[in-house]
Amino acid sequence: MKDILYAPWRDEYVAGKKVDGCVFCHISKSIEEDKSSYVLYRDEHCFIVMNLYPYTPGHFMIIPHTHTDKLEDLDEESWLHITRLAQKGVKMLKEVLGAHGVNIGMNLGSAGGAGIAEHIHMHLVPRWQRDTNFITSIADTRVYSTDFEKIYNKLLDNISNYID
Repeated sequence: MKDILYAPWRDEYVAGKKVDGCVFCHISKSIEEDKSSYVLYRDEHCFIVMNLYPYTPGHFMIIPHTHTDKLEDLDEESWLHITRLAQKGVKMLKEVLGAHGVNIGMNLGSAGGAGIAEHIHMHLVPRWQRDTNFITSIADTRVYSTDFEKIYNKLLDNISNYID
């Protein structure tokens, strides 16, 4: 008999609404969908959105409005702005969610591991001591320990205290 691990929250990903073209460009242009797209923040250079399939609770991405797959082509002002937001985002994750540490990274290109390779984005992944357990090690499966909506609303309620 084969063991089965059910993941009903992935149903939306498999069967849900599909976006024509770049999903990040769609979010960038669809301000009226910020709540349903889980956007935490936006300004003239970029936006911050929760990762719908996070490594850990609170995992979000900082994404430039500029559609490019090449970090080297991004204008310097946008790049510097993204890094300033990353500093503020780390502080927020530590103070609001109590993260013990944060992984920051960019996977550039599909060969570099990018799931959405056509539009660069920076990940901020909060981490806690002992946040990896046996199921991650033996089943290549993550256990999400809290409600996604609850984390989104907590970060949304606090983001203006960190990013102006």
